[in-house]
Amino acid sequence: MRFLFPSDYFKPKRVDPTYAEQFALFDDRGCATSVISLENLSLDSSTIYPRSNPGERLIYRGWMLAPDDYSILVKAVRNTGAQMWIDRDEYLRTHYLPNWYPLLGDLTPETHCFDVDDRLESKLTELGWSQFFVKDYVKSLKTSTGSIINSPSAINSLIADMQKFRGTIEGGICVRKVEDFITETERRYFVINGRVFAASPDLEIPKIVTECARRIDSKFFSIDCIARRDGRIRIVEIGDGQVSGLVGWTVDRFANLWTEFTID
Repeated sequence: MRFLFPSDYFKPKRVDPTYAEQFALFDDRGCATSVISLENLSLDSSTIYPRSNPGERLIYRGWMLAPDDYSILVKAVRNTGAQMWIDRDEYLRTHYLPNWYPLLGDLTPETHCFDVDDRLESKLTELGWSQFFVKDYVKSLKTSTGSIINSPSAINSLIADMQKFRGTIEGGICVRKVEDFITETERRYFVINGRVFAASPDLEIPKIVTECARRIDSKFFSIDCIARRDGRIRIVEIGDGQVSGLVGWTVDRFANLWTEFTID
């Protein structure tokens, strides 16, 4: 197994500084590591350094990739005779909210998905909610006015801000019902081959997280759960593990996961 990281923009044979600590710790644990230039992905000319070996499986650890860019990454790896551990379909299975929501509808806030060109103000009015959490298939707006609106009439302004500050809207629009969450209780878990890991080995895994891991067909993904003020635990998000940040985790703990078992 080889771990593939984004390279530095100016030094394509070195790791992006954001991932330098992860890269170094994986090396220390005896894991094979390489880098790839994401800037050249769209040119179909990215090379992997050091080059992966024929038959190897690669796990990507880096910035989120659009579907077409992930496909190019898969191709670049195949050109070396190796293969990605997570193929494009599996990547999108957890990366795009509409793909995982139908499997977890009873465990997470009610969600409706729309095209950007839909009559969104009318659609939100029909929902009849007092608040709306708005995001695209992947991310929410964390700048400007944020992602929560109190009136359907605010949706067009929010979409404009998403396009302005994010540069693009990926996939479409997801509107989620706002629940009374206790923000400081949010926790991230990683699932590898069906096994759930917490940020600390002595933390108890909530039953809802175990159930989520059972329902999702992916070898490597993250689960974010949070407590509601009525005491109920809810799934707030899941994502592909390759592009999930180490929120609440130490790099050392994350690197140690990959020495605890053999990957099939």
